[in-house]
Amino acid sequence: MMQRAMTGLLALVITVSPALAEAVKTSLRPVARGDVIDLVMAEADIVSRAAIVSTAEAVLGTSGAMTRPVLRPAHIAAEAMLSARINGTQAGFEKWLQEFRPRAMEQGISAATFDRAFKGVTFDRKVVERDRNQSEFTKTLWDYLDSAASDARIRNGKAALNKNRSLLEKIEAEYGVQKEIVVAIWGLESAYGTFRGSTPVIEAMASLAYDARRAEFFEGELIHALTILQDGHTNEANLRGSWAGAMGHTQFMPGSFQRLAVDYNGDGKRDIWGDDPTDALASTANYLKSNGWKTGVPWGVEVTIPRNFDYMDAKREITRLPSAWARKGVLGLDGKPVQDFGPASVLLPAGHSGAAFLIFDNFEVIETYNTADAYVIGVGHLADRIKGDGPIKGTWPRTDRALTFKERIELQKRLTAVGFSTQGIDAKIGPLTVEAVRQYQKSQGLVPDGYASLAVLNRLR
Repeated sequence: MMQRAMTGLLALVITVSPALAEAVKTSLRPVARGDVIDLVMAEADIVSRAAIVSTAEAVLGTSGAMTRPVLRPAHIAAEAMLSARINGTQAGFEKWLQEFRPRAMEQGISAATFDRAFKGVTFDRKVVERDRNQSEFTKTLWDYLDSAASDARIRNGKAALNKNRSLLEKIEAEYGVQKEIVVAIWGLESAYGTFRGSTPVIEAMASLAYDARRAEFFEGELIHALTILQDGHTNEANLRGSWAGAMGHTQFMPGSFQRLAVDYNGDGKRDIWGDDPTDALASTANYLKSNGWKTGVPWGVEVTIPRNFDYMDAKREITRLPSAWARKGVLGLDGKPVQDFGPASVLLPAGHSGAAFLIFDNFEVIETYNTADAYVIGVGHLADRIKGDGPIKGTWPRTDRALTFKERIELQKRLTAVGFSTQGIDAKIGPLTVEAVRQYQKSQGLVPDGYASLAVLNRLR
């Protein structure tokens, strides 16, 4: 199993961090896009991307987790980053465009393509504001899953699978990715194609590149978007998506489109935007396969944990075959050992008082689509429900609330101050912060499950 420490999931940052689908070790998959909302539930704060990764992670890198394009010194405080003023103006944007044009030409974009794409494009300040403020909103894992696998989403997912069964079975046979997983991603990304995003991608990418906070990344994505137009896969009117540039039925960023989208219906275009989802669904399967998907291996299996379980073993880097975990009392819900699909680690996304899972290599493959563990659980559980399995049996600590952005900052500062360094103050409850919480809990005689709760913060206070 790929090594990556468990991420704490008390607080889900509901927002949109750009980045996107690449190979496993360089995944740039966006963690969330605020306007890609499941309209089935009509909840404006539920995003398709399970948004647990914060702006601080996307820009500064996390405390030991996968990082995004890092364009600023990693020691800059998260608070300062988010409070930075937006100084962009239309005049400044137009000057930037003049400077960007020759750079685009050097990378193969024709003058005709550039001028046509930027006709009428203006600086979108709202896009930049959303990029700056995406860490402010939080949601607990269980609240997120209530929407990710709601009755309506499950029902619509089954209908979407049945409607496209022949296509999905063909894609499954060719790529080896279970059709329910593909459908679940489709459901979380665009509500099965009903909301694919309405923001002009060129304008959004250009505004974010001009903003300069992540200029290199967004300028690269902008070049990819212009190349898509130049190659004729779609036109300017259809090149729309989330405010962070993710596009189509399954929300590919322009760069990952260039690398991994496929023309599955053979019409000469890789069309992920139109009403026909064929290319988008096949592209999603190709993405997962390219990132190491293992056919016949589940994302994870819910398990029960014995009373005497050593919670220091609940780390992503500790892997054993399920049969070995069974000898330690970790069993399936039927009381029997989980099948030996391969090495697995124990995931306790809400600590010892929440549901427990054995997770396999495919968990991390889905995670390359979106690094949030919550998103992976959402995709996996929704896929299981679409297939006909039952709900998660474990309970959640529903009386808990998510830590706010400021509280996550405070937690990291207080842990570090008492000798349990989080190796950075970034508001991201990443693996080093989880381990710091775990060691603090152990020192206090508490269950060392790494759960970054309000109770832990209050005790530190």
